[in-house]
Amino acid sequence: MKNKVTTPKIKIRKGDLVKVIAGDSKGQQGNVLAVQTDKNRVLVEGINLVSKHTKPNAATPNGGIIKKEAALHISNVMLVDPKSGETTRVGRKLNADGKLVRVAKKSGEEIK
Repeated sequence: MKNKVTTPKIKIRKGDLVKVIAGDSKGQQGNVLAVQTDKNRVLVEGINLVSKHTKPNAATPNGGIIKKEAALHISNVMLVDPKSGETTRVGRKLNADGKLVRVAKKSGEEIK
């Protein structure tokens, strides 16, 4: 009998406003650009910028060094509550239509 490896439910989605709670960019806020579910990482707009050296090509004729966002581990970011603006954990509840929606644990507000 094989052991089945289960991955935890990722509660952060593309477009969410998150705050970095650990690492070099601690305290900064930004919107999630992409979620890499297989690696448990998120790409946050304007956060964790790294310098990337590029060769000259059709898009960049001169080449050079560009600043680019690098992925952060999902455990290092926390969702910002839409009501209070503080960081919060994410829960799931059934709404009036019987649909499962994400809710902020601090305020009970539905996350759009």
